[in-house]
Amino acid sequence: MGVRNLETLVSHGNVGGRRAVMEIIEAGLQAADPYHNVHKLVRVEANRLLVGNPAFDPLGSPWSGTDAYDLSTLGRIWVFGAGKGVQRAAQALEEILGDRLAGGHIIDKKGGDPAYLKRIEVTLGSHPVPDEDCVRGSRRILEMTQGLTADDLVFTVGASGFSSLLTLPAPGVSLEDVRRTVYMLQIERGVPTSDLSPIRNHLDVLKGGRFAAHLLPACAIHLLAKEPRPWQELIYENTWVHSFPDCSTYADAIDNLKKWDAWEAVPESVRDNLLRADPAFETIKPEQYLEFPHRIFGMFHEEEGRWVTPRKRAQELGYQPVLLATGLGVEAAHAGRYAAAIAKTIAKSAHPFKAPVALITGGELLVTVGQQSGIGGRNQEWALAAAQEIAGNQRIVMGAVDTDGTDGPGAQYTPGAEHIPTLAGGIVDGYTMAEAQERNVDLGATLKRHDATPALLALDSGILATQSTGLQDLGVILVMGDSE
Repeated sequence: MGVRNLETLVSHGNVGGRRAVMEIIEAGLQAADPYHNVHKLVRVEANRLLVGNPAFDPLGSPWSGTDAYDLSTLGRIWVFGAGKGVQRAAQALEEILGDRLAGGHIIDKKGGDPAYLKRIEVTLGSHPVPDEDCVRGSRRILEMTQGLTADDLVFTVGASGFSSLLTLPAPGVSLEDVRRTVYMLQIERGVPTSDLSPIRNHLDVLKGGRFAAHLLPACAIHLLAKEPRPWQELIYENTWVHSFPDCSTYADAIDNLKKWDAWEAVPESVRDNLLRADPAFETIKPEQYLEFPHRIFGMFHEEEGRWVTPRKRAQELGYQPVLLATGLGVEAAHAGRYAAAIAKTIAKSAHPFKAPVALITGGELLVTVGQQSGIGGRNQEWALAAAQEIAGNQRIVMGAVDTDGTDGPGAQYTPGAEHIPTLAGGIVDGYTMAEAQERNVDLGATLKRHDATPALLALDSGILATQSTGLQDLGVILVMGDSE
């Protein structure tokens, strides 16, 4: 797991600073791997299947403790789910359950690792815009859930990317109409997931808790690749985890399209479906969901969380660790320039922090692509925009990744570019601009085209990483001391 091209990344420029940044990023990537935590949460002892660990319970959950299942009387055990990197969680379940696992099906993201599971079927689908493979995988899940009984047990695994990868359009709405809607909103206009989710939920037959409803009457154990969230949030405020209930409505979907001035721009079938507001396809609400037999667990915990582990590694390397910002949801290039300005202020005047310091940021940055068709991702744009600002500074190194190991859609929308790998992010320093000039890489034009991947690869600064479930973006802004 982790970074796959470390030696290339630290072979030039500010070598010491680059190595420190990559060690901090590596710690963050390791923290985003659910494999070991699933082993802590689910285990087999003698002839009993034990599920539970207080470190992974939702905060304030009315259910806690360890559930024990007698394997001599338990029915079939299945695994279903979707999300970026969910094979890692499913792999752990395969190993734990062994021959007792009847099978299952999950949908993972294209552009990362190939399918490698043995008992659980895997479909690789497109993200963030769904494709026919997403639909094929979703249909397969729906087929396999037919005939479940109250004696059966189902594990679901969910992660970032759930909404794109689990796609089965509602009657009267074509996949192409869903694709056009999602591409226009998320890629061209930069609509955040929070506004997009109510729209997607009401164009689909599995989203918004209906995935969980199809598991009935079996008992379901829902594993989410996040730190434990408050129970209130998961049950009464959720829109994107489709193994949980949905708090949005058809009216919310219509309002969000109008908010982004997109109501007239989406296909007619989308407008018709939302206006029809067929109650048979309304999403599952909390009152109904709470009647389902289920347990909910996170797959990470705060002591090894996305912000804790990188900060621990930074401190071990001799840098003051500062959690600068979380929940960033702004344009990536703007965020990169702003982070670079903070770093330069620290290097010049020792405010608001004294070097050596490692600033940590996180969230889900945006890239509004418009009509451009470059190959890149939000963390790559963050890095290249920062490189322009820190040019010539020998004390600043900046790197950022999507902790799922795949930053952006890669070459999915660029015919003939399948040979270009999907990067996890990028790393830059005060030498990057000079290296770009030497190699005839125009960073300004690159950012305008949203074509960051080829530029970072040409500069040996594109981070390649193993795909995992991910805990959003991780940015590291390193300001070295005067004597380093």
